[in-house]
Amino acid sequence: MFASTCVRLAVIAFLAATLAGCNAAERISNIGKAPDLSPMVSPPTTVAMPMPAPEEIVYQPNSLWRSGSRAFFRDQRAARIGDILTVLINVADSAKVNNSTKRSRSNSESAGVNNLFGYESYLGKVFPDAVDNTSLADLSSDGSSAGEGSVDRKETIDLTVAAVVTQVLPNGNLVIAGRQQVRVNYEVRDLLVSGIVRPEDISNTNTVQHTQIAEARISYGGEGQISDMQQPRYGQQLFDIIMPF
Repeated sequence: MFASTCVRLAVIAFLAATLAGCNAAERISNIGKAPDLSPMVSPPTTVAMPMPAPEEIVYQPNSLWRSGSRAFFRDQRAARIGDILTVLINVADSAKVNNSTKRSRSNSESAGVNNLFGYESYLGKVFPDAVDNTSLADLSSDGSSAGEGSVDRKETIDLTVAAVVTQVLPNGNLVIAGRQQVRVNYEVRDLLVSGIVRPEDISNTNTVQHTQIAEARISYGGEGQISDMQQPRYGQQLFDIIMPF
C-alpha cells in the first residue's frame, strides 16, 4: 500500500514538473483561442466610442477667420477625438532561417588502490571473487546529439480598415482603434487595428500606412464552422500539451 502511494505521488510530481516546464497550464487555458496580442499599456485604447467635446464657435467682427481653426481652409484629415481615418494594411513579410547543431562528448575514469595500509589484501574476503585492487573502478561514457531546423515563412496581407481617433496625446500624436467584422453565412471575419500615429504621417486623402503606426496591433482572423474544422479537437490539443515525449 505504501509503495503504491509513493508511486502515485512520484507520477503526480513528474507530471506537475512536466506541465510547469512546458508552461502547459497557460496553454491549456488557451485551447480553442487565438494568441493574445500584447496590450498597449500606455496610453490605453480600450475605451468606449469616443465623442468629441462640443466647441463654441466664436466669430470676430469683420473677420473671415474662425477662432480655434488651425488653417484658413479646413483640414479634412483626422485630428480630433472621434475623427475617422483609413488605415492601409499591406504586409508582405518573408523569413528564412536555417540552424544546425552538433555536439559530442566522451568521458573515461579509472581508479585503483595499490597500497592502503595493507588492507587491500582483505578485499578478496569481502567480495565473492578475487578482486584486483589496482583496477577497482573503470567508468566511461559517450554522448552525442545532432539537430537541424529550418523556417521558411511568407505572409501577405492586403486590407483596408477605417479607424477612430480615441485619444490625443499631449505631443499631438493620435491614438487610433478600428474594428471591422464581416459575416458570410456562418463564418465571421474579424479585423482589428490599433496604435499611435503622427498627424504629419496622415496623407491628404486621410489615410495612413500600417508601417507608420507605432505600437501597432493588427489582428485578422475569424470564427465559425470553417475555422472550427481547421482546428484540432480539444482532446488532441490537450494530449499534445501534456505528453512529455
